[in-house]
Amino acid sequence: MVTLQVLPLGVALAVKVVITINAAWNLLNFRTGLIKALVADGHTVVLAAPADEHVPALLALGVQFVDVPMHTHGTNPLTDLGLWWRFVCLLKHERPNVLMAYTAKPNVYGALAARWVGVPVINNIAGLGSVFIKGGWLARVLKGLYRLSLARSYRVFFQNPDDLQLFFDHRLVALEQAALLPGSGVDLQKFRPVPLPCLQSTRPPYSSDHRRFVFLLVARMLKDKGIEEYVQAARWLKARHPHVECALLGFVDGENPTAISAVQIQAWVSESVISYWGTSTDVRVQLAQADCVVLPSYREGTPRTLLEAAAMARPLVATDVPGCREVVRDGLNGLLCQPRDPQDLAKKMARMLALPDAHLQQMAHASRQWVAQRFDENLVIDQYRKALHELG
Repeated sequence: MVTLQVLPLGVALAVKVVITINAAWNLLNFRTGLIKALVADGHTVVLAAPADEHVPALLALGVQFVDVPMHTHGTNPLTDLGLWWRFVCLLKHERPNVLMAYTAKPNVYGALAARWVGVPVINNIAGLGSVFIKGGWLARVLKGLYRLSLARSYRVFFQNPDDLQLFFDHRLVALEQAALLPGSGVDLQKFRPVPLPCLQSTRPPYSSDHRRFVFLLVARMLKDKGIEEYVQAARWLKARHPHVECALLGFVDGENPTAISAVQIQAWVSESVISYWGTSTDVRVQLAQADCVVLPSYREGTPRTLLEAAAMARPLVATDVPGCREVVRDGLNGLLCQPRDPQDLAKKMARMLALPDAHLQQMAHASRQWVAQRFDENLVIDQYRKALHELG
């Protein structure tokens, strides 16, 4: 296992920063804290992403926004060459002191464009996506692109040690470039503990056969998030505990090759296997209605959904894979199950359902303590400040 450097303390002089990612909603949902901190530090911040309805909220943060269309799941080399050129034009026009890149295509083509123009780059590898999970020729191509694009990056942040080790083993990144972040962090003031609903209702003496209990999976509706395994586990669980609710929350990403269709989701709802809660502008509302948050994903960076759920003192069930295992401490604040195994997932959900009140409350408390210690959003912001200070 590689050993990482500790970055020095310091705050950079005011500079111009371009932050690029694959969607404006992604900036608003996952990077607002960092953006606010950079603006507060006096930096000029330019956001570059495909425009959507979230742009006005981003502009209200005191930043500039540039629409950069991109086909995030496409593999057409001519289309990707066009994206590289758009980044070149953007960086030549803006002349930033640094480019901060997130998600695959901005990380690759944004970094390549920055190298061409002569702009330092700070990358963030927040999970490896379905291409790395499946392997094959496309994964080999992507690894080659990463090796080329990251070669001159000043800093490459990773969200879990497994992803960092993989990139290091495949010689995609040099050790002196790499540093670990605690995911994207979580705003502990915004996501505060809320009592578990199953412990608040008046009911007969404890029995899992009569407990009203809500499991909730929060994610994009993708196969790689373990949606199908969750539905199979819900079918098994509800056959034995019909009072249990298994809910889904998240949008249908029609462009993603592993997307679950809206038709399929409606079929599951009609079967009364799951309930679909649609999408949310404030996930705290739905997390407050859940007794346990589930994420049977195939691989993650460090899943923000689990961090937010843990911050609100929710027990967790997740797969024993990179990213998830950093948030879920098996037996302490949740339970880990085997990936792609609906039977094991069902057993772990049933085990969670059967926990006595006191034990369930202990897990809830442990979740909040763990994220407060390890995943405070301010820890992430400090790492970016240090990197900017090093750049001078």
